[in-house]
Amino acid sequence: MRDARLAALLLAVGLVVALPAPAAAEVPENPTFHKDIEPIFQRSCQVCHRPNNMAPMSLMSYQETRPWARSIKNKVEVREMPPWHIDHKVGVQGFKNDRSLSDDEIETIALWVDSGAPRGNPEDAPSPVEFQEFGAWTIEPDVIVSSPPHTVPAEAGDWWGDYIVPSGVTSDRYIQALQTKAGDLRVVHHALTYAVTDPDADLNDSSQDAFLNEYAVGKNADVYPDGTGRLFPADSRVRFSFHYHSVGEEVTDQTELGLVLYPEDYEPDHILYSRQLGQAGELDIPAGQVTRHDGYQKMYLPGKLTGFQPHMHFLGTRQCLELIYPTGSTEMVNCANFDFNWHIVYNYEDDVQPVYPAGTTLHVISYHDNTEGNRGNSDPKNWTGGGSRTIDEMAFSWISWHDLTEDEYKAELEARKALADND
Repeated sequence: MRDARLAALLLAVGLVVALPAPAAAEVPENPTFHKDIEPIFQRSCQVCHRPNNMAPMSLMSYQETRPWARSIKNKVEVREMPPWHIDHKVGVQGFKNDRSLSDDEIETIALWVDSGAPRGNPEDAPSPVEFQEFGAWTIEPDVIVSSPPHTVPAEAGDWWGDYIVPSGVTSDRYIQALQTKAGDLRVVHHALTYAVTDPDADLNDSSQDAFLNEYAVGKNADVYPDGTGRLFPADSRVRFSFHYHSVGEEVTDQTELGLVLYPEDYEPDHILYSRQLGQAGELDIPAGQVTRHDGYQKMYLPGKLTGFQPHMHFLGTRQCLELIYPTGSTEMVNCANFDFNWHIVYNYEDDVQPVYPAGTTLHVISYHDNTEGNRGNSDPKNWTGGGSRTIDEMAFSWISWHDLTEDEYKAELEARKALADND
């Protein structure tokens, strides 16, 4: 019990002291596009907002940006853009590959717009940035496994089905990173991948397979922390488990799974897991109402969380992850607003990954908005429940974690306590 109480205290303290100190105010008095706005766009916006890419307009030049200035201000002030939906006022704030804007950056953009969105001196512009092509890998796979081509009719009901294909991996290897890349984003609602070790595996039953990865629109790669990995057994095949939906024209999709593998004979210190946790019970979302549903998962061993990804459908608006310690005390780890177009994995920086004692319960809190005020709601006059279709709802989190021994757990607590004492 003493360790559990200490864990709660040190987690709260550790999360605070591990965060970087607030930067001094850096809001220029007279911001201009080339000197002050363009560098922000290069870091957080242009990866999507460029010609022939997924965003509706390009922000690569002043001429392209100026007509959208007022809209840009509105989007960044409410943190709808860039798509990074973690609540900045709740819980852990240290994440890998965080493209969100600081308060100073948001204030700079707002001041620039309110001042008439001046261009400034073109000589102040930063050097151009070279971006990956749209749809390119965000990792460098050692192995790429492709699903068979699948034709989705122009008009049809949603299709769920599996394909099992060879991987080409002939020896036991541990995975360091992986990414599922849809061939056509319009028709792949989601795709799950599994390692299949049974040569007689049932095409319609993945219960004996080892889960690998989940893809949904806007999903980034899963990159495991140093010293962690997941075994991909020799001669395993890959199961692609798809949910396709029609988009008004016939589309042929071929989705790929990319694996970054550790060298042969390498064994990581910890096995990393990724699972659907905190699944809410029966969903009951009446017409015209905002509802809350709760799901729970007890963790029987000490451990460390490495990633959090909310999962709901079009009515989902917000999800929170809380730790309930064996003592009964609680710690809110994160809250995130939800946008079905962006299934983002929030990977924690190594030094702020939440640590918990054996017997801790993960509490997932999900909110659905079935009112006319929800822009993603196409049918606010009807009840909605849980199910697998796109028009149904879900409520759980994809959680990545690894277990710790009791000695490792105690050492982690001591390290955080030392960090707090030296701050």
